[in-house]
Amino acid sequence: MKQKINSKKSILKSIGPGFLLAGAAIGVSHLVQATRAGADYGFILIWVLIIACVSKYPFLEFGSRFAAGTGNHLITGYKKLGKFPYWIYILITIGSMFIIQAAVTIVTAGLAERLFNFGWPPFLWSAIILIACITLLLIGKYPGLDKSMKIIVTVLTLATLAAVILAFSPETINNAISTQPPSLWTTASLGFIIAFMGWMPIPLDASVWHSIWTREKASQNKNKISVKGAFADFNLGYLSAAFIGLLFFLLGVLVMFGSGTSFSSNSVEFSSQLVDLYGKTLGEWSKPLISAAAFITMLSTVITVTDAYPRVISELKDPEKDKPEDKKGKWQVYRVSIFIIPILSLSILYFLSGSFTILVDFAAGLSFLSAPFLAWFNYKLVSGEQMPEKHRPGKNYKIFSLVCFALLVAFNFVYLYYNFLT
Repeated sequence: MKQKINSKKSILKSIGPGFLLAGAAIGVSHLVQATRAGADYGFILIWVLIIACVSKYPFLEFGSRFAAGTGNHLITGYKKLGKFPYWIYILITIGSMFIIQAAVTIVTAGLAERLFNFGWPPFLWSAIILIACITLLLIGKYPGLDKSMKIIVTVLTLATLAAVILAFSPETINNAISTQPPSLWTTASLGFIIAFMGWMPIPLDASVWHSIWTREKASQNKNKISVKGAFADFNLGYLSAAFIGLLFFLLGVLVMFGSGTSFSSNSVEFSSQLVDLYGKTLGEWSKPLISAAAFITMLSTVITVTDAYPRVISELKDPEKDKPEDKKGKWQVYRVSIFIIPILSLSILYFLSGSFTILVDFAAGLSFLSAPFLAWFNYKLVSGEQMPEKHRPGKNYKIFSLVCFALLVAFNFVYLYYNFLT
């Protein structure tokens, strides 16, 4: 009995990195893409959301499994696998981090102005939000990030669930069922479906972030996290992200599908339209609830992204070194990176606002095309010699993983065909 209690306590102590993964996942993919999927296509695209979440599940889970089973994060594993996996990951990170940081921040800035209505421009809001995130992370460090994300994800889930419950009515359901959805076989529809699957619930390079957070959690607990505890933590975070994605999808279906409104492709403008339409459908009283849920959605992403990239940069040079003097040097790199990355991201917003959409498309395409590579690297790590045999996935899980890998490869071929051969 005592052993069972200790096992439960050990699992509870492992909880944390999964919330960070959820916070990073629940962003533009949920607020904009999931809502647009429901708003433009109704219930017909729910299978896309499910396949996207299922096909990425094993490869994101492998990140925390590897960290718990070996005591190392995935960057260490990539470097031991060889130069190709290591440099591919570096290329993906450098090619996307400034643009992703800028993208999630500017959307959050637009929602902040929508919520607080101070009359401040998006660039000023972006700077204020990043300064607040940097302050939280430097003062609170990992424990501050851990605690704040548990609160944010919990509040976000409750707020979004409340909005969905309020949106359910015989009228909205009948409207969603009776409205004819557009064809899925047009160029525009296929392009949207591919993008939706690529970013839902999160790109695969987040598996590296999760492995770093898992190891950091073990360091904070001053005890190694068990694979069982890491698995429970991952499931809590990943399933939360998938569930909230479903909630935003349902909001799009119930409130926006068949409304006749022409929705903007701009994330900030779309978010504003989302809040306005809720006000018209559910009543003016609903606007603060939806505004708050949308803002918290994006704020969680900004906080986790602001932390994740500096952690990655601090580990790139010598990922396998973990002595006290090495940790001190990595902390110095983290503190420098946590300023440099936001400053360069703000510069992109200031100087390249006219071509910002092109930059975002480039970063999204890079993340999408890299998914099969990272999936294969992660599979090789958890099923190879670096992983203790007792912690390697079983036969059935390996088969499931390979089926998911085949799906990711197929999505890539469709993506390449859509972008370069049509």
